[in-house]
Amino acid sequence: MYVQEGIQPEGVTVEELALSPQVGLDFEVLSGKAGWSKRIRIARIQKLGMALAGFTDYIHSDRVQLLGGSEMNYLSILDATARRESIHCLQRVTISCIVITKGLSAPPELTEMAQANDFALLKTPALSSAAIEKVTEYLEMRLALRTTLHGVFMEVFGLGVLILGASGIGKSECALELIIKGHRLVADDSVEIIRRGADRLVGSGGPVLKYHMELRGLGIIDIKELFGISAIGNAHALELVVRLDRWKPDGVYDRLGIDRSSIEILGVPVPLIEMPVAPGRNVSTLVEVAARAQLLRRRGFQLSTELSDNGNLAGNETP
Repeated sequence: MYVQEGIQPEGVTVEELALSPQVGLDFEVLSGKAGWSKRIRIARIQKLGMALAGFTDYIHSDRVQLLGGSEMNYLSILDATARRESIHCLQRVTISCIVITKGLSAPPELTEMAQANDFALLKTPALSSAAIEKVTEYLEMRLALRTTLHGVFMEVFGLGVLILGASGIGKSECALELIIKGHRLVADDSVEIIRRGADRLVGSGGPVLKYHMELRGLGIIDIKELFGISAIGNAHALELVVRLDRWKPDGVYDRLGIDRSSIEILGVPVPLIEMPVAPGRNVSTLVEVAARAQLLRRRGFQLSTELSDNGNLAGNETP
């Protein structure tokens, strides 16, 4: 098994969260821009109901805190003194930012405290459930363990296939043939892989060379312009790795397909096929067949195993 390590992002600043159009919550900044450099390091959101009642031990400074309808209704029924004491309970802990949902107005005491303690106070018209979903999705994407690999990422028969190999071995040429056959390019040369959840990997390309491919002799070509929008994709789950290797006469290659190899990327094992490349071999067709075989294996069918069990492989013929 091969292992590919990754890096863990240092966190997302409050400013990035507040200003990013990817979040889609139309944040209004009420106070606390001085705290915009604070970093959010955990995607899960905390609601401040218990903290307003005095139980602040569970508050984490590297999470987004949320005030929704229930919390704001609780504050509204308190008299001025009790409300101030309740809000001042939040001074016991360090807060990165607070998001108020449903477009509700912030109590003056909260705005003053945010300004005095340098944490951001944001407001969104979205419901709490929608705000939690969108912020969590954004933070999970930004905080995910990730790595960048040199290769080509294709969608072949709906399967995410990462093609690896030494420089100049023909990865891009193989990908171009696959595109001509109707498959889709996700990324060429620099492929960013992120881990979503415990065992799901997603591959995508960078923003600079998006939809572009480098071909020796032709330079950089625009796949979207040449072949249309149906020839490109933005991101896809990584489900198979094909490593191209130059053919060696004395090399040992898998001929039966019984022993399956894998490569561990960001702690997730991915099926791996070592494919020797030699003159006369149609690599793109072999990648197509590898993708079809992987789709069959996911459905529980593997011809080589069935033949082996029946004793019909070379050296195991039945009398």
